[in-house]
Amino acid sequence: MKASTMCEYSKEEFFTGLQALGIDSLEKFIQRISFMRSELKDEQKFREIYNFAFGWAKEKKSLALDTAIGMWQLLFAEMQWPLVDHWCQFLQARHNKAISQDTWSQLLVLARTMDLALSNYDAEGAWPCLIDEFVEYLNENGIIQNGPIDIEDVNSLSSQKWGLHLNTQ
Repeated sequence: MKASTMCEYSKEEFFTGLQALGIDSLEKFIQRISFMRSELKDEQKFREIYNFAFGWAKEKKSLALDTAIGMWQLLFAEMQWPLVDHWCQFLQARHNKAISQDTWSQLLVLARTMDLALSNYDAEGAWPCLIDEFVEYLNENGIIQNGPIDIEDVNSLSSQKWGLHLNTQ
């Protein structure tokens, strides 16, 4: 939409964006939104949008914490990563700093490649310190314990937010 201010659109910007997308009716608008949401289910497209989001919203080299949290909640709601709320709570409780591009990028790797128990997480791997601290936080708070995740905790949180229930069998 090429808005001059993030998340704010003038009438002219909005209509110019609709025209660029070939939208000239409410029906086409609804169809386009549905199509765009479905694209987020494609892993490659999701990764492209996720990486674009950082560059689009960053200030100088990093992303303000409140902006990053809002974007993670929005993006990971589509991906249905059950630990997103724990991640955001952890950041609010312990971080209070801007988010680097490395942390932004590696969180997607964590969400995409780690099982829910984080049993395949390697603390000696090349993770940003903030992600290592998050895994420690999960252990300290009994969310994961020596590997197994508390599925009931995640299910409770996930069903409240997304209507998602993890199968424990």
